[in-house]
Amino acid sequence: MNNNINKRASSIARGINRAFWFNKLKAFFAVDVLIIAVSFGLFCYKSFLTIPSDEYVRSFTLTGQSYDNIVLHYFTDTSQYNFPMHEHIYFVSVVMGVIGVYQFMNLLGSFSFTARIRKKLKPLNELALKAEAISEVPLDTTKFEELEEAILKVPADNASARIATGDEDLASIEAALNSLLYRMQDARLQQARFVDDASHELRTPIAVIQGYANMLDRWGKDDPAVLEESIKAIKNESDNMKELIDQLLFLARGDNGRQKLSMEKLDLSAVMQEVWEESTMIDPDHKYIIEDNDNCYIYGDHAMIKQSIRIFVQNAAKYSDKGNNIKLSVRSDGSKVCYIVQDEGIGIAGEELSHIFERFYRSDKARNSSTGGSGLGLSIAKWIIDAHKGNVEVLSRQDIGTRITVVFDMCA
Repeated sequence: MNNNINKRASSIARGINRAFWFNKLKAFFAVDVLIIAVSFGLFCYKSFLTIPSDEYVRSFTLTGQSYDNIVLHYFTDTSQYNFPMHEHIYFVSVVMGVIGVYQFMNLLGSFSFTARIRKKLKPLNELALKAEAISEVPLDTTKFEELEEAILKVPADNASARIATGDEDLASIEAALNSLLYRMQDARLQQARFVDDASHELRTPIAVIQGYANMLDRWGKDDPAVLEESIKAIKNESDNMKELIDQLLFLARGDNGRQKLSMEKLDLSAVMQEVWEESTMIDPDHKYIIEDNDNCYIYGDHAMIKQSIRIFVQNAAKYSDKGNNIKLSVRSDGSKVCYIVQDEGIGIAGEELSHIFERFYRSDKARNSSTGGSGLGLSIAKWIIDAHKGNVEVLSRQDIGTRITVVFDMCA
């Protein structure tokens, strides 16, 4: 079988060389015809310019009488005009002879290209030989049966279960399958946690609304105080539930690729100035300090970038005591632009930093505080930053504060 493969490779090499040789022959023939045609055209043109006419007809007047159609014969020395045809033919013959010798030697040497082509095809020939050798090896189905049995033994409800056969030949396949299994289990756990957290977050406002509705039905009809309290609570919980649903829809559209961005050139300092003015107006309990910079332009969606800054600022105010400073700044280093939100709040524990952008995640201090929140705000901010190809860095110390730095590419 190997001899047949080698013969096929040699036959292919000869076929390629034969086609190449005939293409070169046709090209040489076309060049020869072109040279002969050009030489003949130049000879005819030169002859036309140098051979004079020996007679012509014209009218002229002599001694008052007019003579028409008189044939005048001019006898001149035309030796200076005669074009040496034999020299032209000799020159063209020499040129064609030199070209012919070169073409003959070139075509003759082309017959040796078969060996070069065969050398270039050698890797493909070796690949065919190896494939042929592999196909001749008897298939050991017992290894695949062991692998199948190991896969079937993996429990679906055990997140730490892995495939193991103990066979060294299947080690690479085991590693690939275990990596795929880990990602699938992690995605399943995240989906289950997301559904559970969303249900929990929605259950709370619905339970509050239902409780106040029952209280109104029992006592609120005739008690103005109960009526006012119930209406206020129902409105607050309705707003919280609407905000939660809006956040869920935002993330769902982002995951499905339906969240559209209106990209344009933005002055990041101007956007930060807008957030600073709004925060100063609606939150008198904290002192907002701004440090801006000139020529800090990025390419992004104005509303989205502003929303990401607002999320970090609201988060800083939520977990900072009254009277604390919240510093907003924009900086540039020539190729990168960043905005920074720094607070003097409760901070984040080191083991929790890697989870703060997970959906519905809230630290223990946040859950125990009265600030509320669904745990989706930072996830939305992270999605916006990723959509703008930015990076976010978090530096936090408990009881000292947190600094959020978001970096983008500068727009020229």
